[in-house]
Amino acid sequence: MVGEGIVALNLVGFLCPVPVHETRKAVEEAARGTLFEVLCDDPETLHDIPALCDRMGLVLLGVSEDAGEYAFRIEKR
Repeated sequence: MVGEGIVALNLVGFLCPVPVHETRKAVEEAARGTLFEVLCDDPETLHDIPALCDRMGLVLLGVSEDAGEYAFRIEKR
């Protein structure tokens, strides 16, 4: 199966390693082509989520910040 649409993960309020663990779990369960929007507020995720993408071969499409919340757009290819 290719492409399941967009999976939104709201991980605001959780400290690492929870955001990385939950993101990895969701990616492993998803089909190729799925897009993820991961919302976090732990500043450590600015390093940890891109590192996870590198390790898992995911494409980090973008990172934005708004009022201390970080939004990661990721694609599983």
